[in-house]
Amino acid sequence: MRALIDTNVALTYVSGREDKFSEQSDKIMLMCAEEKVDGYLAFHSLSTIWYVTRKVPDEIRRDWIKQICTVLTVVGAENSTILSAVEDTDFTDFEDALQDCCAIDAEVDYIVTVNTNDFINHSRTKAVTPEEFLTIVTGTD
Repeated sequence: MRALIDTNVALTYVSGREDKFSEQSDKIMLMCAEEKVDGYLAFHSLSTIWYVTRKVPDEIRRDWIKQICTVLTVVGAENSTILSAVEDTDFTDFEDALQDCCAIDAEVDYIVTVNTNDFINHSRTKAVTPEEFLTIVTGTD
């Protein structure tokens, strides 16, 4: 199973912040670390995480980025991929268009995100919540 892990899922994991999918996000990242799931992260998620956590000391943020890059494979984007995202006017959020393009480049089965509504009508890769992804992977309800 291959999955692109959205920014918020990775951020929740490293920062320990509480949200609706905290427990599931931790489980998914653990499955990626144990190589039960091939986990990927869009390149731009790293700078987003760096920016969002700007009030956290740099040393801690660097450690978080290192943890993420150890657990997930970062998917880069070529110029053509970025242009594809720019031209994709179906997405109202450019960041989501980039996520979708990176998911295609990484040939993943799912985008794991807390914001499935942002992808539901436009993404070429199925977007699922962390809870839905765990159900798919483990085959349980």
